[in-house]
Amino acid sequence: MMPILDYLDGILYYPILVVVLTAAGLYFTCRTGLVQFRMFWESIRLVMEKPQNEGAVSPFHALMVSTASRVGTGNILGVSTAICLGGPGSVFWMWVIAVIGGASAFIESTLAQVYKRRDSKGDSYGGPAYYIESAMHNRTLGVLFAFFLIITYAGGFNMLASYNLQSTFAAYSWYDPAVTPWIIGAV
Repeated sequence: MMPILDYLDGILYYPILVVVLTAAGLYFTCRTGLVQFRMFWESIRLVMEKPQNEGAVSPFHALMVSTASRVGTGNILGVSTAICLGGPGSVFWMWVIAVIGGASAFIESTLAQVYKRRDSKGDSYGGPAYYIESAMHNRTLGVLFAFFLIITYAGGFNMLASYNLQSTFAAYSWYDPAVTPWIIGAV
C-alpha cells in the first residue's frame, strides 16, 4: 500500500499540484486586477471593524477561527522542512506563492458568498460543493467533491495527525516501530 501512496504523492503533490495552484493563482491575480494588492488596506480596515451587535463575532475573531482551521501540523511541518532543506531563500518563495495564492483565496471566498443558500430560519449555508453545483450546473461534480472531502477529512487528516504524532514519539527509547505506531494510531 505504501508504494502506491508514495507513487501517487510523487505525481500529484509535485509537480501537478504546485503547477496547477500556481497557474490558478496567477490567472486569478490577472483576472482580478491584482486584488490582493489593490484591496490590502481595505481588508485590514474590515478586519479591524467592531461587531455591530452585542455578542456578535468580530471580523478579527472570524479571521482567527478561519486561520486556525486552515493552518495545521502539515503547514507548520512543511514550513520548517522547507527552511531546513531550502534555506532562507525558501521563505522568500513561500511568501511569493502565498501572495499569488491570495487571489485564489479571494475567488474561493467570493464564490462562497455569491452562491450561499439560506434555510427557512434565514441562516446561511454553502461552500465549494454548493457553488460547484450552482455555478457549473453539475450536481454530480458537487457531490463528488463533497464525497472526496469527507474521505479526506475522515481518513487523510486523521492518518496525517497520527503519523506526525507517532513519528514524534520515535525519538524516545521506549518507541518500538512494530508496536507503538499501532497503539498511537488506535488512540
